[in-house]
Amino acid sequence: MATEFTGTGDPARSMELLWRDGHEPRPARGPRARLTVDAIVDAAVALADAEGLAVLSMRRVAEQLGVGAMSLYTYVPGKGELIDLMLDRALAEMYPDGPPSPQTPWRERLEHVARANWDFYVRHPWALHVATGRPPLGPHIMAKYEVELRAVDGTGLDELEMDSVVTLLNGFVNGTVGGLLEKGEAERTTGITEQQWWDATAPYVDRVFDAERYPTVARVGPVAGEALQAAYDPDHAFHFGLARLLDGVAALIEARRAAG
Repeated sequence: MATEFTGTGDPARSMELLWRDGHEPRPARGPRARLTVDAIVDAAVALADAEGLAVLSMRRVAEQLGVGAMSLYTYVPGKGELIDLMLDRALAEMYPDGPPSPQTPWRERLEHVARANWDFYVRHPWALHVATGRPPLGPHIMAKYEVELRAVDGTGLDELEMDSVVTLLNGFVNGTVGGLLEKGEAERTTGITEQQWWDATAPYVDRVFDAERYPTVARVGPVAGEALQAAYDPDHAFHFGLARLLDGVAALIEARRAAG
């Protein structure tokens, strides 16, 4: 569940800062500035990476920089604008080599997009908790969208279908990587591994489980559990689900080509 939302600050100020092209605000008076917007955003991203989004505040970012909280407001009006800047900054690292070659098969291009999104959220788990219904329309989110649209360009899909496939793929990755992050958080919170939890739980399950009442569970559960060594394996879910999702996209592409 999201804990923060993009687009909660002043839209004009967010856009001005997102597209500032290196121009930094300066204090109207007093000594020469020792801060920059980039330094503030970098400190905020590092804080969220290390401790999670829940600890993020202008005060905590100021502490990271060794300055008073009020000095940040000369550069970034508030937390709403800061969230916009953080997400756009983090997205800058997603596709360092740009889009895959148009000669690369479309399926490989979409696999590349899916893996890049998965790896991004593993590096920046806090970003999964930022709702982007009002996306920060900065240069790096635009670049991400451009790369991902190109992954389905030239397949015969129309513009709405291209956008819908990208949206579907991103939503799928968000859901599966969320399971991975939840597993890690469960271990940190409880202090025991998943295997230790199963070892403690299994004897009680054996005592109360009724195979006649749950015959399908009795048949499928042990096979899946043995194969996955867990009740849920996010990595398996990612690869299995991605393959099925791309099978569906392939059917859509074939239908469009057949029609026309």
